[in-house]
Amino acid sequence: MSGLSSTAKWRLAVGAGAVVVLALAGAATPTGLADALSPAPSRASEADALSPAPSRASEADGLSPAPSRVSEADGRVPDGVTLSPFDTEAPAVRNLDPALLAAVRSAAGDARAQGIEMHVTSGWRSKAYQQQLLDKAVGTYGSLEQARRFVNTPEKSAHVAGKAVDLGPTNADYWLIQHGAKYGLCQVYGNEIWHFELRTTPGGTCPALLPDAAG
Repeated sequence: MSGLSSTAKWRLAVGAGAVVVLALAGAATPTGLADALSPAPSRASEADALSPAPSRASEADGLSPAPSRVSEADGRVPDGVTLSPFDTEAPAVRNLDPALLAAVRSAAGDARAQGIEMHVTSGWRSKAYQQQLLDKAVGTYGSLEQARRFVNTPEKSAHVAGKAVDLGPTNADYWLIQHGAKYGLCQVYGNEIWHFELRTTPGGTCPALLPDAAG
């Protein structure tokens, strides 16, 4: 720089100083030039890209599942509903075989006298309802063979014939397992303490348990 005039040296010094000032200003500013060209995504935008928020329609679908194909007319007992064996309106109770219903009512009356309330959790079912339960069990257990251990086919189900009833709660089930033969009522399957059918004459002896609904 020794060959430059004093004026040229002054101009170079001023220019260099201006570059330094700009660089320092950029470093001190929260959003510098690099940020302006390539802004970092916020945490919210990253979440949106990876897991987009569900639409209002999908949220509604999750909270309000599509209605069932069957209704109470098919023998379905709605969630949260407690049916008495003495109910005369619900098809699940009304359509039971008269002899079975009479036996259950007699047992329920005696159980109540001992402080035990007996409820019908499932009774008569239409073929459509039974098939729906079987289809659901296949989805749950992975095959028809496994599902049949818990749910029979519409053609074989005693529920469809009105000759089987599921009772609850658990203390009522155990009471009936102990006293049911007095009314002709027997537990049928070893894996279902709630399923009862008329399998003996009143005061008789119940047959040996089957392992499950598949026999």
